[in-house]
Amino acid sequence: MTHSPTPSGSAPREADAEALRQRALAALLTARERTALLTDSVDDHELTAQHSPLMSPLVWDLAHIGNQEELWLLRGVAGREAMRPEIDGLYDAFEHPRATRPSLPLLAPAEARAYAAEVRGRALDVLDGTALDGGRPLVRAGFAFGMIAQHEQQHDETMLITHQLRSGPAVLAAPVPPAPTDAAGLPAEVLVPGGPFTMGTSAEPWALDNERPAHVRDVPGFLIDTTPVTCGAYQEFIEDGGYTERRWWAPEGWVMVREHELTAPLFWHRDAGQWLRRRFGVTEVVPGDEPVLHVSWYEADAFARWAGRRLPTEAEWEKAARHDPVSERSRRYPWGDEDPAPELANLGQRHLRPAPVGTYAQGRSPYGARQLIGDVWEWTSSDFLPYPGFSAFPYREYSEVFFGPAHKVLRGGSFAVDPVACRGTFRNWDLPVRRQIFSGFRTARDA
Repeated sequence: MTHSPTPSGSAPREADAEALRQRALAALLTARERTALLTDSVDDHELTAQHSPLMSPLVWDLAHIGNQEELWLLRGVAGREAMRPEIDGLYDAFEHPRATRPSLPLLAPAEARAYAAEVRGRALDVLDGTALDGGRPLVRAGFAFGMIAQHEQQHDETMLITHQLRSGPAVLAAPVPPAPTDAAGLPAEVLVPGGPFTMGTSAEPWALDNERPAHVRDVPGFLIDTTPVTCGAYQEFIEDGGYTERRWWAPEGWVMVREHELTAPLFWHRDAGQWLRRRFGVTEVVPGDEPVLHVSWYEADAFARWAGRRLPTEAEWEKAARHDPVSERSRRYPWGDEDPAPELANLGQRHLRPAPVGTYAQGRSPYGARQLIGDVWEWTSSDFLPYPGFSAFPYREYSEVFFGPAHKVLRGGSFAVDPVACRGTFRNWDLPVRRQIFSGFRTARDA
């Protein structure tokens, strides 16, 4: 796959520009198909309802997607006049917290759909008429179009979280993920020797500002779990009094446990001697061989302490995922530089759950770790901080305003993440109390 325009030669440059245009078109269309699936599967009442104060009404996300596309592609790239300037404030995520959005005069479902569709039609015209092989940084290599596709897919993941939080019968369906054939023979952990590696990227054309620039990190040797921590292992923590032993918890985490009377991951409950979970409207036995899901950073940290281990740092996670000890280069993904495929990782809402641990042997890293991409977002021990040489682009509010100790970094994506918004350098972040997200973890220890 071509990731940047060929620096010289008119024919290759034209071919690369057309490939970028087709890549951008495919990413935008894929995102919109998923948005339609998530919003057409419920009625207007459910679209306008707030299913949790942690989340926006689905209809807000739908119009927000259209509004951001208008702001960046129609106004930012093409320089066009605003279509609906009076709604910009309503769909400004910084102006209105999620809990207050139902009280706003939002566009009705039909109006929101029509607005997003009209914006999309005009945006595709802009894509057809924009040179992608140079010029402004905003359009170089199709960045603005890739950014908007990623933005929509990130909101699709947010809307999928809302679907998980809603009550009522299931409205979404997907096939069961594949199972591993060699899980029993896998080592519990893999060794990553100490030494330098290249972290981040300066070459990925659609990488966001917090992934940049590429820089060298020297990481001491460590061992990291071959796979994410399973529901079965987490049940052992619960049964051993994990939620009642203060010594395992960070002080703020212990306050959270006591205040909310936590006893298990979100959506779990005990019935007739077994653990059950609710997953997209279906109640089922907690599968012991799947990665644990819907745990906060505090829960992940407490489990790691209980197990005599720790969470990996962000740099350790990325080295385990990307560094090739033979070539001494950093790959785009654990398996290499080729884009994700169904046999490599569980992405794109193809399955509405993580795959059993040990699956996707073809997607393993050079060190032998599996499922570093897809299945569950993985908490790390690291605060969300800028890389050396960071520069905000194209706006401060995407990353810069969140830097600091309040947010912890998650890596690797989940089954709910589309490939366009997932790569070995992609950085997610959230508050350490968050449990509704599709988060899990793996543990590490010093070598």
